[in-house]
Amino acid sequence: MNTVNEDKLETRVRKSNVNLAIYTGLWLVTTALLAFGPKLLWDFNTALTVIAIAANIAAGALMIFANVKHLNSIDELGRRIFLESAAITLGVIVVFGVLYELISFAGETFAFTPRISHIYFVMGPTFMLSMLISNRKYR
Repeated sequence: MNTVNEDKLETRVRKSNVNLAIYTGLWLVTTALLAFGPKLLWDFNTALTVIAIAANIAAGALMIFANVKHLNSIDELGRRIFLESAAITLGVIVVFGVLYELISFAGETFAFTPRISHIYFVMGPTFMLSMLISNRKYR
């Protein structure tokens, strides 16, 4: 009986992972379209840009809902690992983001322009590394 429940959980988690990957991919595609489309594809046409914005918001909402559904599909230990990793990532991003913004006020000391995309390059690896460490720690 226990293996039947484990098989159901595994199937549910696998399906949830696929859905999350699909919606995350959709959001990434609409983000790229919004980033590059106005200049490269439709010569800054306002109507097409507004459509791209709406598509990005819709894809982002679908990705968020898929993430919540995924969180509800995994077992308690999986939730704990996910939430712990999310908390670590949030903390790192808050500390890094504030520091990053303050460094930009230093003017000539550091010659760079802060961009939100730089924060993503900290956020992604932080979450992945904390998930890896937590998985090893708890499993």
